[in-house]
Amino acid sequence: MARIKPQALLQQSKKKKAPRSVSVSTIALYSVVAVVMVFFLFATYRHWSQRSIILTEEGTSNFQVEEEFQESKKSDVPRYADFNTSKGLITVELYKEGSPEIVDEFIEACQKGHFKGMLFQHVVKHFVIQGGDSDNQAVIEDWTSREKHYNQLDKGLKHEAFLLGTSNTKHEKEGFDIFITTAPIPDLNAKLNVFGHVIKGEDIVQEIEEVDTDEHYRPKSRIGIIDVTLKQKI
Repeated sequence: MARIKPQALLQQSKKKKAPRSVSVSTIALYSVVAVVMVFFLFATYRHWSQRSIILTEEGTSNFQVEEEFQESKKSDVPRYADFNTSKGLITVELYKEGSPEIVDEFIEACQKGHFKGMLFQHVVKHFVIQGGDSDNQAVIEDWTSREKHYNQLDKGLKHEAFLLGTSNTKHEKEGFDIFITTAPIPDLNAKLNVFGHVIKGEDIVQEIEEVDTDEHYRPKSRIGIIDVTLKQKI
């Protein structure tokens, strides 16, 4: 058997260890795959970014629509009431923000025609006029019996005149009654739920206050409310 020379073995070993060359087609294939992956990642990012923008715009739009709806509801609520009385017109601004439940109840009573033909049952000079279907004499007598005590109190505790209020009691049985103060009254919130104030027609309130009354503060002549008109603007 012929022996291979050491030099020939060395050359054969070098040939086996030499790296194989990469074909052009393989490089092209890998390049195409890389490009496809980059395009896919870019398309995915663009899709989700646009989706996020759309969702944000929809959320903002829905919020704006809801906010506009709430504002329209607020603007639909009457803010003023015209009391057309047998002595003249009295315009009242309603405290919608301060007494929302009472104002809502008052508006509902107006819409049902509750105040049409309502009489002023009691007139207490320099104090209050009261209109309603009930003749709650006990309340008026309790108020007037304390008048001397009220005059001794600190004037800083008194409320303004020409405030519109209703009794603190529930209105299911006797209906919604109204009080208009004709002088500052201390501790008014303990007696009435104030829900508005007269802005026009103070002279009409004073004219009603000057009518003749009997010993129970009931007017000797019929004085009442013809109707009430709700308004958003004056």
